[in-house]
Amino acid sequence: MPQQVTHPYGVEEVERLLRLPRSTIRAFVAAGFVSPARGVRNSQRFSFQDLIVLRTAQALADANVPKARITRSLKELRRHLPASMPLKGLRIGAVGDHVVVKQGSDRWDAASGQYLLGFEGDPAEGALNVKAVAQPLAPASHAISAQDLFNTAVSLETADRDAAIQAYEQAIATDACFLDARINLGRLLHEMGRHAQAEKAYRDALARCGPDAVLLFNLGVLLDDPAAPADARAAYEAALAQDATMADCHYNLALLCQRMRQHSAAIRHMSRYRTLTRAS
Repeated sequence: MPQQVTHPYGVEEVERLLRLPRSTIRAFVAAGFVSPARGVRNSQRFSFQDLIVLRTAQALADANVPKARITRSLKELRRHLPASMPLKGLRIGAVGDHVVVKQGSDRWDAASGQYLLGFEGDPAEGALNVKAVAQPLAPASHAISAQDLFNTAVSLETADRDAAIQAYEQAIATDACFLDARINLGRLLHEMGRHAQAEKAYRDALARCGPDAVLLFNLGVLLDDPAAPADARAAYEAALAQDATMADCHYNLALLCQRMRQHSAAIRHMSRYRTLTRAS
């Protein structure tokens, strides 16, 4: 019996997991690369397959693969993807203007479905590595890169959170300035209720990598939970100093200022939130 496809991811989760701007997600949806389901209040909901296709679309677009070939290749790719985790050793690459997929010991052209000569060196169980390369894929190195570890962690989040945390920590150990891994680690710890560890992860990221809008926003959300209003407000304001167009940050800050009885600030941030959401 075919496996039922679920759509557990909202737009904000896709932004966090893939680090794609919302404008890029909208563009890929408009281009027909993915067709999200509709949830509460007509919100867009994405499947696990959609996340893989979106990540692949970005990698191929960065490799300057023509849009028509991307569309054909992603359509064929989707047919070979499972409905949910885990993936086993799937790697996707752009070779010239062709999209090549490696699964297990096989390689195949995503547009035609034609199998190519296999090559040695399978990625680890559950790993996902989307690459844009300018030359034919070479045998995989025995060394595991920080990006490979990050991709593994993302793919494990819905199946084994503890394993995902371990993979994020390994990615950071491999590349101490891997900001995406640090942000995802803090968010995942927060979602698991491990607030002290999450705050340490965020503050370590700030100390090592410097200020980042998403990092500071996530820290603000974390500090908002245990009712530390002054610290949460400082984090939100620092996030807006990095990116004043973060609508969700204005919204959260408006509610926080309202609770702190700072009504003029609350009105200002809510007005800015509404302006930004209307524009989008």
